[in-house]
Amino acid sequence: MSYLRPCALYKTLITFPSLRWMPCQSWGFLRWPGLDGFLRFMVVALLWTTFSEIRFIPSSSMYPTLRVGDRIIVEKASYFFRSPAINDIVTFLAPEQEPGYGKDAVFIKRIVAKAGDLVQVHHGSLYVNGVAQNENFIAERPSYTSDLTYVPKGHVYVLGDNRNNSYDSHNWGPLPVEKILGRYVMCCYRPSNH
Repeated sequence: MSYLRPCALYKTLITFPSLRWMPCQSWGFLRWPGLDGFLRFMVVALLWTTFSEIRFIPSSSMYPTLRVGDRIIVEKASYFFRSPAINDIVTFLAPEQEPGYGKDAVFIKRIVAKAGDLVQVHHGSLYVNGVAQNENFIAERPSYTSDLTYVPKGHVYVLGDNRNNSYDSHNWGPLPVEKILGRYVMCCYRPSNH
């Protein structure tokens, strides 16, 4: 009598038809998908890089909505079909009149007014067309005062959510729409130490 022979339960499991084939027993799933799979991958990669990108948040100007170190997904296609809207968070090229920023520097801010609006900050509130805006997303009320500003056609007025710590339209005026690169979609990574 040998004690090394397999038990009856083991023989039953191995001979049971549905357990006989396992994905790890066939290494065919690891082979290259072929030309059609490669072309599909290239089309997806091309569409991803054309219509979206991942950006890093380097400053606290959009706190508490976005924090330093966050990685966000920005989509670049929707403004081909529609105009930027109030409360959209957008990425854009730094205004040309500002020294100290390269021509490739990218900012991220929230649109608070569009073409034709009158904007002013005073008494700790943002006023658009004379109406105080209810902004429950800002870090704190603005401590500065700005002059009444008209937003011309083809421009938007952008402010950071951390109003007292943001370099935005209250410093350099309305932003030309053609400078906008894309719209914030979601935060895809937030460091755990925040």
